[in-house]
Amino acid sequence: MNAAFDVRDIVVRYGRRTAVDGVSLSAAPGTIVALLGPNGAGKSTLLRAVSTAVPPDEGRIEVFGHDVARDPVAARARIGVVFQERTLDPDLSVWRNLWFHARLFGLSRPRARARIDEVLERFGLADRREDTVAQLSGGLARRLEIARALVHRPGLVVLDEPTTGLDPDARRDVWADLRRLRDEHRVSVLYATHYLGEAELADHIAIIHNGVVVRRGSPAELKSGLAASALRLSTEDDASAARQLSSAGFDARVSVEGVSVRCARPESHVAEVVRAVSVAVREVAVVAPSLDDVYFATTEGSST
Repeated sequence: MNAAFDVRDIVVRYGRRTAVDGVSLSAAPGTIVALLGPNGAGKSTLLRAVSTAVPPDEGRIEVFGHDVARDPVAARARIGVVFQERTLDPDLSVWRNLWFHARLFGLSRPRARARIDEVLERFGLADRREDTVAQLSGGLARRLEIARALVHRPGLVVLDEPTTGLDPDARRDVWADLRRLRDEHRVSVLYATHYLGEAELADHIAIIHNGVVVRRGSPAELKSGLAASALRLSTEDDASAARQLSSAGFDARVSVEGVSVRCARPESHVAEVVRAVSVAVREVAVVAPSLDDVYFATTEGSST
């Protein structure tokens, strides 16, 4: 089965500035992928390249097997895009905004009507179909933009900062919609966000810095792989345990909480650490850093 998107060694330049520098990234259908990084890191440029809006200067991008450079029309037909900027016509009705999008993608009139009815019902907008966009709250307008991106039934939805400017309740509703698309319809989602909490909702995260993917993995993998991860031991004699662990080559320190042994992927070192001490061990716990720790350790010194 073709990947939802497959980015291979792409480079995107704006004049003398390289916005994306040799990025490779892919995802299977039905996967949510977050792009995380400071402003100017290259997140939006990467999204534009995947969505066919910006051609890469080097490398290759495929969307469900369609090369975006050689066959952009076929690739675009499989993509729904939600831009950071609002692109709905505020003076047109909810239904009319969807109608123009459906016809733009070549849906016949009967199919367009059926698809519009379907997305309006799915996103709880059926009773607002005749309202103008100007009458909608920010959260409902964002849901309408996502609904519009799905009218032509794409397999991949690309979103740039999808919940910017929304209140917490509206952000929660948008994320419930996106997870439902993944779980019920195997729609893949690729999005950029500056909310660390939202990045943690993804199946996979790619942290981008200076146009390069500097770290990637699931939220759990990123946190457990950070050097700040640790095993915390409670023993009968913490000072002796720390000395024994240090002699065995571990980075062990005593605190009021017990003995902290700093290491990447601490869960894989439990047995080794326990064997290194001769005093009785009462309790062992894995202490992983937060996604905030991962982000700041990765992008330290960048502009935000």
